[in-house]
Amino acid sequence: MNKLVRIASLILSLCLSFEATAQELTKLSKVVSGMPTGEHQEIRVITATLKPGAKTNYHTHPFPVTLYVLKGAFTLELDGQKPLTVRAGEVIVEPPNVGMTGYNLSQSEDMNVVTFYVSDPKANFLDPVHHQ
Repeated sequence: MNKLVRIASLILSLCLSFEATAQELTKLSKVVSGMPTGEHQEIRVITATLKPGAKTNYHTHPFPVTLYVLKGAFTLELDGQKPLTVRAGEVIVEPPNVGMTGYNLSQSEDMNVVTFYVSDPKANFLDPVHHQ
């Protein structure tokens, strides 16, 4: 597992190095539960853009997701918690098996993120949840 953490850290470092020319890097070190324990894991690096006012479907993740905001601000609502806004240059770990939705509150600018996800190879990235 330490090898996977090192690989994910290397990928994150490479991605962040392109943004580091004029700003200080953000570092996150967090102990989490819910990581995959099988013999093989898959590392997924996913970029996403949310248009102004856009919102994700309500969902859960089977494993923790690390999210780094490249541009704009990402607002995350987790079940039972107040909304949290993560701005460009900041990082957050979304917990596994917790209902959530995220959105771009800006009415004029796109929001860009990169996510890092270590999972069992056949696991879904997210599971839609019916939310009332």
